[in-house]
Amino acid sequence: MTLFDLALKNIRRNMKSYSLYIGSTIFSIIIYFTFVTLKYSEDISALAETSKQISGIMSASAFVLMIFVAIFIAYSNSFFMKKRKKEVALYSLLGVRKRSIGFMLFFENMVIGLFSLVVGVGLGFLLSRALLTILMKLMGLDIVIGFAFSIDAVINTLIVFFIIFLFTSMQGYRVIYQFKLIDLFHAEKKGEELPKARMISAILGVVTLAAAYWLALQDLTTSPIWRMLSLAMPIVIIALTVIGSALIFNSVLVYMLSVMKNNKRWAWKGLNLMTSSKLLYRIRGNAKTLTIIATLSATTITAGGAVFGLYYNADKNVQTYTPYTFMWEGAPQEIDPDLIEHAETVHSKTLRIEQGAYEMEYAVIKQSTFEKLAKNLDWSDIQVAKDGEVLLIDAFYNEQWSQKVDSVMIDGTEYKVAKLYDKAVFNTFTIGASAIVVTDQLYSEITADEKTYQAVQVKDYKNQLALSEELAAKTENFSSATEDYRASIEASGALLFVGSFLGLVFLVATGSIIFFKMMTEAEEDKGKYAVLYKIGVSKREMKRTIRSQVGMIFAAPLGLGLLHGAVALTAFSNLLMMNLLVPVLIWMLAYTLIYTIYYFITVRSFNKTVH
Repeated sequence: MTLFDLALKNIRRNMKSYSLYIGSTIFSIIIYFTFVTLKYSEDISALAETSKQISGIMSASAFVLMIFVAIFIAYSNSFFMKKRKKEVALYSLLGVRKRSIGFMLFFENMVIGLFSLVVGVGLGFLLSRALLTILMKLMGLDIVIGFAFSIDAVINTLIVFFIIFLFTSMQGYRVIYQFKLIDLFHAEKKGEELPKARMISAILGVVTLAAAYWLALQDLTTSPIWRMLSLAMPIVIIALTVIGSALIFNSVLVYMLSVMKNNKRWAWKGLNLMTSSKLLYRIRGNAKTLTIIATLSATTITAGGAVFGLYYNADKNVQTYTPYTFMWEGAPQEIDPDLIEHAETVHSKTLRIEQGAYEMEYAVIKQSTFEKLAKNLDWSDIQVAKDGEVLLIDAFYNEQWSQKVDSVMIDGTEYKVAKLYDKAVFNTFTIGASAIVVTDQLYSEITADEKTYQAVQVKDYKNQLALSEELAAKTENFSSATEDYRASIEASGALLFVGSFLGLVFLVATGSIIFFKMMTEAEEDKGKYAVLYKIGVSKREMKRTIRSQVGMIFAAPLGLGLLHGAVALTAFSNLLMMNLLVPVLIWMLAYTLIYTIYYFITVRSFNKTVH
C-alpha cells in the first residue's frame, strides 16, 4: 500500500470528522467563485458606471474573503492535526520514517483541498446564476443573467485556493518534525492549568468594555475626546473592545464559574460540579477562540446590520430630501392624469441673508404655497406666518451642529422666526434645502427675481423610470425621487449582497471553529463519560451536562458579539439620524437562528462521540 493509498483510506475513515470542515470550505469556495464570476461577467460589465462600483466592491470582498478563508482553513487544520498526533506517533513507533509520515499528511490534506475545490467550483458554476439573480433583484434591475462559464474566474479561484491548501498541507508535513514521540502520544492529554478568579481582572474587563461603549456612543461632533483623537478614535474603540472581550472570557467568565462552583446548593445538583469544573479547566484554551469569535460576530453583525438598515430604509431616505416624485424649473409638462396624485406650481424668489459671519441663500415662498405643499405631504403641524413673522425650513438642520436662527432680515426689516421645520417641503436638489415662508402680502413686496417650479407626485413612484427619463430630457433643474431611489437601491443592494454572503461565510467559519473545538474535547472526554456511565450516571443526565457545556461555549461569544454589534449600530444610527431598530433586529435574529442550528448540530455530534 502506497502513502497515497493510505492517505485516501484515512480520509474515508475520518470522513465524519472532516465533513463539516469540507462543507465549510466548499461553501467558502462557492461564494468566492461567485464574486470572481461577477467581476468577469459581461452582463455586469454592460451596466457602465454601476458595473465599476460593483466590480470594485466585489474585488475588495473577494480579497477579504480570500484572507479570511486562508486563516479559517489554517486554524481548522491545526485542530485536526492535534487530533491526529497520537495516530502519527503510532506510525512513527511502527518504524515509518518521519519523511514518509509527513508526505502522507501532505497528500491527505491536498486530496481534501482539491476535492473541496472541484466540488466548490462545480457548485459555484451551477449556483452563480441564482446568486447573481439575487443581486439583480436586490439592486432593482431587470437583467436576466444567463449561464456563462468564465475561464478567468475558474483560473483565479484555482490559483488562490491551491496556494491556501498547499500552505496548510505543508503545516501537516511539518508536524512530525516539530514534536518528540512522547509529546505526540500525550498531545490529547495536555490541558490548561486551573485558572484562578481574579476580581481585579474581572473589574478591569467590565470597565474596559464600558469605556469602549461610552466612546462609541459619544457625539463625534461635540465630544472633546473625539476632537482630540480624531481618526485614531475608531482604532482605540476597537482595541478596547478586543481587550475587554479577552478579559471578559479570561476573568469575568472564570469568576462567574468559580462562584457557581462554590455554590454548594447548585454545584451538588446532578453533574453541575463537573460542568463548571470542565469549563473552568479549559477556559484559558477556549478564551482565545471565544474572543476571536465574539470579535468576528460583532464585525459581521455590525456590517450586516448597517448595510441591511440602509437597504431597508432606502425609501424613507429618498423621501426625506426628495418628497415629490418629480420637480423641475419651468412650465408644466404633459403627464398621464391617471398617474398624478398631486401637482403644484411653486413660485419662489431667492434672497441672500446674512447669518452671523456667513451669508446664506434662501428660497422664499408664500404662505399659501407652503400650505398646499405641506398638505400634499400629510404634514400635521402646518403653522401660519403672521405679520412680522416667518417660517424657516432647513432640511439639513441638526441642533448639534447647525446654528439656530431666531430672526432674519428681509429688505432691511427684521422678522422673527415663528417656527423651524427640519424637513423638506420640496425637492432639495431643485430649489434647495433652506427656505423661508412669508405671508402672501410680504412675498408680493419682495423685489427679487421670481422663478417657477413644478412639483408633481405620481402613483407607484419607484417604477416610473421611463417617465423620469422622459421628463429629465425635456426640463431643466430636474430632480427625481424615482432616479434617487434606483441609485440608492443599486448601491445598497450591491452592499447587502456582499455583506450577506460574507457574513454567512464568517458565520459558517466561526460556527465550524466552535464545532471543531468541541469535537476535539469530546474525543478527549470519551473515557471520562464511559466511567460516569459505569458508575450509574444516566445518559439523560450526561446529555444535560453536554448541552450546558456546549451552550456556554456558543452563548458566550454570541451574546458578547450581539452586545458589541448593538452598541456599534446604535452609534451608526445616531450618526446618520436613522432608525435602524427593525432591520437590526431582523438581522440579529437571523444570525442567532443560524448559530442555534450550529449549536444543535454540535450537541448531537458530541453525544454521538462520547456515547
